Amino acid sequence: MSMFQADKVSKQQTAFLRKLYLAHLIDDSQHNLLSLQKETGMPRRTLQDAIAAFGDIGIQVDFVQDGRRNNSGHYHIRTWGPINSAWVGTHLEQIRTLLFSDI
Repeated sequence: MSMFQADKVSKQQTAFLRKLYLAHLIDDSQHNLLSLQKETGMPRRTLQDAIAAFGDIGIQVDFVQDGRRNNSGHYHIRTWGPINSAWVGTHLEQIRTLLFSDI
């Protein structure tokens, strides 16, 4: 059973699912904006906005510097807050399908 009907997903639901999906990717391996762009095909600005809004749903993220340059590094999920990361992992394919069904 699907958690959402693909033809009835609102913009707010899509934004929420995008945050969950990106948080999962960041938690699963070391990502920066470039690697997230390659992985998802999402525009850089969309990624920046979604990551900046993680706090709206209780997810805390840090950027870990790996070098001298400001953009050398990767994101790290400090805490998922009230979100159950295991649930996101279990429903990842459904989330991915809803986010990328129109591509």
